[in-house]
Amino acid sequence: MNVKKQFMAGIMAALFAFGYYAFAQGGAGAPSDPQIVGIVTTANQIDIDAAKLALKKSKNDQVKQFAKQMVDDHTSLQKSVNDLGAKLGVKPEPSDTSKALKSAAADETKKLQGLKGSAFDSEYVNHEVAYHQQVIDAVGKVLIPNAKNAELKSALQGAAPLFQGHLEHAQKLQSSLGGK
Repeated sequence: MNVKKQFMAGIMAALFAFGYYAFAQGGAGAPSDPQIVGIVTTANQIDIDAAKLALKKSKNDQVKQFAKQMVDDHTSLQKSVNDLGAKLGVKPEPSDTSKALKSAAADETKKLQGLKGSAFDSEYVNHEVAYHQQVIDAVGKVLIPNAKNAELKSALQGAAPLFQGHLEHAQKLQSSLGGK
């Protein structure tokens, strides 16, 4: 089972890395500020949606508390992104990365909907660990370096500790559930 979880995490990382390396290698060009806002908006919504599903399906109090924190934090972050975008006159634009994120999220949601009990909890938390690591990597290696607007770049840098805190919380929860 542990090998299967690692394999799935690897697949998710590979899907995300595909979008990342398309930007990094110039295949799709560096993301523009509107595309960066679109990627952040998409990533936030994905985590909000997954957390809402966890709040509905999980019976584990720790998982529910974590999911509630994800909804609260990412909803607040989403408001900040929307406010900053409006202030800067930057509307979110789709990109290959945001499309890949949506596709991977749809697959993960379908998988989560088919699980119950501890299997659901484990999958949700394992996904959150992998997802937050991917977000941290993308923010640090793609989004911040390519952000042209100083306020956008600063906002991304300011959000990095939040993502790191989410990752650490998810890792502790993963450990308490008997995961990696």
